[in-house]
Amino acid sequence: DWRRPLSIGEPRPLSPAVGAEPSASGGRDGEAMDNSRFRQPAKTRTRGPMHAEGGPSHLFEDTSGNMSAPGAGYEGSSAGFGLSGQGFLSDPVVSNLAMAYGSSLASQGKNIVDQNIDRFIPVSKLKYYFAVDTIYVGKKLGLLIFPYMHQNWEVRYQQDSPVAPRVEVNAPDLYIPAMAFITYLLVAGFALGTQSRFSPEVLGMQASSALIWLVIEVLAILLSLYLVTVNTDLTTIDLIAFAGYKYVGMITGVVAGLIFGRTGYYVALGWCCISIVVFMIRTLRLKILSEAAAEGVLVRGTMNQLRMYLTMAIAAVQPVFMYWLTFHLVR
Repeated sequence: DWRRPLSIGEPRPLSPAVGAEPSASGGRDGEAMDNSRFRQPAKTRTRGPMHAEGGPSHLFEDTSGNMSAPGAGYEGSSAGFGLSGQGFLSDPVVSNLAMAYGSSLASQGKNIVDQNIDRFIPVSKLKYYFAVDTIYVGKKLGLLIFPYMHQNWEVRYQQDSPVAPRVEVNAPDLYIPAMAFITYLLVAGFALGTQSRFSPEVLGMQASSALIWLVIEVLAILLSLYLVTVNTDLTTIDLIAFAGYKYVGMITGVVAGLIFGRTGYYVALGWCCISIVVFMIRTLRLKILSEAAAEGVLVRGTMNQLRMYLTMAIAAVQPVFMYWLTFHLVR
């Protein structure tokens, strides 16, 4: 033992910490102590609930789990309000009142619209002019192209009102003039396309020109009737219908010109011009001339002569418009 006192002349033993190799058992004990020091389990930290796989990782622990959502109270109140509103609307008394009130509002609005429309557009009268069928359209087109064999030109009446056009071929209508105007524009566009002159602007100018001339013609006839003081049952819609019948002859002339050239155009247009003149004279004389003239009695008096001249002028102006609106479409 190195800690005991040494006698005189006895050598001092070396300390195990100074250069002396530890024994085998001592080395193993030290190594075990070192390993046990580093193998001590680390202290575990308590964390919040783990997120699902693939979720974002947080650097700090989520401590908001115990706090209530800030809008929970509002959501509950809105849900309660929705339930109460549904219960209110499901009440049969309330729903019946709402339906009755809505029906009354709809009926009042319909009456107001109908009254305001009738001031400017006589819808009820327009229905009469479109009351046609296929048989009437075929007979009317034949009458416009070949009016020479037709004898009775009077319009039949029923309870002081003219019968519908579908049962009276002499009654004016708006279906044929409207369809003829649209067809005229289509034929004009086709004719311009065959001549490499088609463009939307040119077709628009063609439509505007035809419509403007129609309006001018109707206004001129109304002014003439006013100046001559003619007592007639002709209405503005009647004049539009009679002035629109010339588009049938214009379409015939242009189609003939596209097929047979300018010679076919002049022949077909000349025939249609004569036909429309005869048709207009025989139709309007019953409306403009006096009853005596309509029955074939000799017309006497300045007023009756003016009415006859007016009827002839209205009929004679139709070929002028027919040629003016179609001559440039055939080359």
